[in-house]
This record gives sequence, structure tokens and C-alpha cells, in this order.
Amino acid sequence: MSGIPVGISTCLLGKEVRHDGGHKHSRYCTQVLSQHFDFQALCPELEAGLGVPRPAIHLREHPDGMRLIETKGSADHTEAMQAFVTRIMPHLNGLRGYILMAKSPSCGMERIKVHNPEGQVVRRDGQGMFAEALMCAYPLMPVEEEGRLNDDTLRENFIERVFAYDDWMQNVAGGNLCAKALIEFHTRHKFQLLAHSEKIYRQLGPLLADLKSDRLENIANRYIQGFMEAMARKVSRGSHINVMQHLMGYLRDAMGGEDRKVLVEQIEAYGRGEVPLIVPMTLLRMAQRREPADYLRLQQYLTPYPDELGLRSKV
Repeated sequence: MSGIPVGISTCLLGKEVRHDGGHKHSRYCTQVLSQHFDFQALCPELEAGLGVPRPAIHLREHPDGMRLIETKGSADHTEAMQAFVTRIMPHLNGLRGYILMAKSPSCGMERIKVHNPEGQVVRRDGQGMFAEALMCAYPLMPVEEEGRLNDDTLRENFIERVFAYDDWMQNVAGGNLCAKALIEFHTRHKFQLLAHSEKIYRQLGPLLADLKSDRLENIANRYIQGFMEAMARKVSRGSHINVMQHLMGYLRDAMGGEDRKVLVEQIEAYGRGEVPLIVPMTLLRMAQRREPADYLRLQQYLTPYPDELGLRSKV
């Protein structure tokens, strides 16, 4: 079984493509995520023809727009980068996520230094030229910087979104759009959606209640926009507790009084930050397996990604 197609900055795979001939090897990407993701690497600066090694470049804001200028000198590589971006963007539509190199004037997702025409830093809220185009062309695609994946919560959120977006692309958007596929997707991800945003959860349910109110393509587009917006939001401990309590209601017949008491204790311990999410979640999954409830068996919330990633032991 092939992995999920995910884009990545080439230097993060240990390839020596940076301007100084070096790399920024991410062992987490190559040793852990590569077991589940089929990485498709790109170095925008190299692909734009800048070569290795090459002069360092940065963003300069001119009256006519943002430019990519060499830090020492005035050589302008904007047109070369824009030509590459225009050429490559249509070929990225099969990706389910993207991991970018931070602080890069081409790949940086946020907090990139912006200089004035004289080369002085005037702000630090820019985006790399390739990264900005990527997120504009594919606003639903999960995108994250490699450095931010060191944060347990951000890492878990990004990977959960990649798996959910892959489900959408494979089973709903990939030439299979029909009312049944749309409803089944919502059913699978219902509790995930509730955990991430109860407000959006309550908006999307009624949207699917009358699939004859508009063209199915329009309803599906509105649905996935809301869904991915919700999924990008961090889940609070309180939201996880709310969802787990909902799940307990479906497992009433699968748990004895003592088992239920232990689960309640562990949910409360999770709420106090004394145990990670994996502890009460494992108890719920054990109860589900003991006496399977068909509705819960479908729920991606219980297993949103492979267990071996160990993500819920850190949140």
C-alpha cells in the first residue's frame, strides 16, 4: 500500500540543495513520517534555476510588488521564481499536505523578513513566494513548517488533517462525488468535527440535511471548506472530554459499572493534565471492541491516524 502523497521542501530530506550547499535534514520526516507519507520533494529555488551553491536571497517590497533579490547585490530572481510557480502549481493538485522549510524567502509559511527597496528589514510578517502561491492555489490543503512539527499539539493537528483530507480526496472528491459519499464522509468524521469546532459541526449538519437545495458540487464545496477550517483549530481538553462523554453513551451496554467508573476517572485525570489523551481513548476503544457498536466502528475520531505514530501519547 502506497503512502499518502505529501509535498516537502527538498532540504528536509537531507539533500544538499540550500544556497550554501547544505541541508536541513529532518529525521522525524525521513524516519517516522516517511513510513506513512509518500514524500514528493521540491526546492523552488533550485527548480527556478538558481543553482547550488547560490547567493542568498531575500524579499524586498517595491511599489509594484514583492521581489526576490540577492542579499548582496541587486540581482533579481522574481521572474524566474514566478515562472516556476506558474508551471508547477497545477501538478500539485494530488498532494494531501505540504511540509515547508521555515524562514525561507521561497518556502517560509509565515514570519518571513520583508525588506524595503534599500534592503533594510521593515517587517517580519511575510510569506515565502512559493509558500504563498501554494496556500493560495490550495487553501484546503494542510500546510505546516517543519520546525512547528516539534510542537506536540501542532504535529498532531497537522497529521490528523492530512489523513482526513486524504479521505476526502480519495472517497468524495476524486471523481466519486455523490450524495452517499458525502454523507458517509460526514458520518466517519462527525466526532472529529465536534471536537475541533462545535459551532461548525452544528452548521455543517443542517447543510447536508437537504441535498436538493443546491447543486451537489456547491454543497460539497461549502462543506469541505467548513470542515477543513474546523480541523485546523486546536482541540481543547474540554472538547475532547465532551466528545468522549458522547462516546460513552453509545457504549452503555459494553461497560460494566466498574469499567465505567475507571473510564470516568481517567477522563477526569486527562482533564487535569495528569494523563495523556491516549489513556482514556484506549479504554474507550477497548469497550468498543468488546461489544462493537456499528456507529462507533465507523468513527475516525477513535483512530484518526496509525497508532504507531504515538501522537495521542503527547497531547
